[in-house]
Amino acid sequence: MEESIPVSLEELKKKRKLILKDTEDEQNKTSVLGNLALWITAHVGTMGFFPIIFVWTVIWLGWNVFAPKPVRFDPYPGFVLWLFISNMIQLFLMPLIMLGQNIQSKYADLRAETDLKINVQAALENEVILLHLENQNKIMMKMLNKLEKNL
Repeated sequence: MEESIPVSLEELKKKRKLILKDTEDEQNKTSVLGNLALWITAHVGTMGFFPIIFVWTVIWLGWNVFAPKPVRFDPYPGFVLWLFISNMIQLFLMPLIMLGQNIQSKYADLRAETDLKINVQAALENEVILLHLENQNKIMMKMLNKLEKNL
């Protein structure tokens, strides 16, 4: 009679470690520009950046309207009105959109973390079940060997 040996628990643990290592390696492959984009998104997408843009726009507009004419680099009314309108749109939309994306990202991270915890718990439960099945398999094989000897 041929004995079928199930995959051991240690082999399953090794496979899981390889999967987790692959995931970590993939996360560490982010390029310098990718890391810069993540940094910009994390910092520009805050309400602290909002006043910075507002103050910059006021200074730009004020300089080009009230500074002595020889030192103005974008004299009124040329591009000042266009700059003002475009900056006002950017001022209100860009930080708010990025802030919203950051909040959505936090929620997605929270959901992913919860999913990971659930998956880890399920894996632990599966390990316990596998341990019980391995133990039952050993007991049944001993019983079968005893029966074959008695026959």
